[in-house]
Amino acid sequence: MDLWVYERELFDEGYKIVAGVDEAGRGPLAGPVCAAAVILPPGLEIPGLNDSKKLTEKRRKALFDVIRERAVSYSVAFASHGEIDELNILNATYLAMNRAIAGLHVTPDIALIDGNRAGGIETPNRTLVGGDGKSASVAAASILAKVTRDRLMRELDERYPGYGFAKHKGYGTREHYEALRRLGPSEIHRVTFLRKMH
Repeated sequence: MDLWVYERELFDEGYKIVAGVDEAGRGPLAGPVCAAAVILPPGLEIPGLNDSKKLTEKRRKALFDVIRERAVSYSVAFASHGEIDELNILNATYLAMNRAIAGLHVTPDIALIDGNRAGGIETPNRTLVGGDGKSASVAAASILAKVTRDRLMRELDERYPGYGFAKHKGYGTREHYEALRRLGPSEIHRVTFLRKMH
């Protein structure tokens, strides 16, 4: 599978620096949404690179280090649970993505955004549905975002025990809903996501 097809198309159009952008944590009931932006050296082959959701945790961790070593530039940023409640998840995701792109020490000419919407992204961009499995730079961004957010949720599990954040990372599992009924929401729960709870 050639993960450079979309980047090469952009290079052919005259863009020099392409950043891949993806997020992790849009769906959970708690914690922030995390976005990453990655600029890879053109044509760089990273064995095993793929959509973070298709990789084991161990593989993601190994690739996380390789990506950080080999990237021209990378940046990871968050939008908090409070910002999600205030702005809604889509706009909070744009906020996190804009922060991640702004954090790159090389300014990209264009960003490849995973998904089909990028209305709130300030940088020139193209969207790519399923980009985390089709584009090297988006796949790299998906791994940095997922590993970073998972690590944060493990830390938050120690601060807010009883919810099982280390295990489900804030997603709405049965165990998580049971903990919510027992303990009520924590400070880091997304209030707007809990309205549907019975």
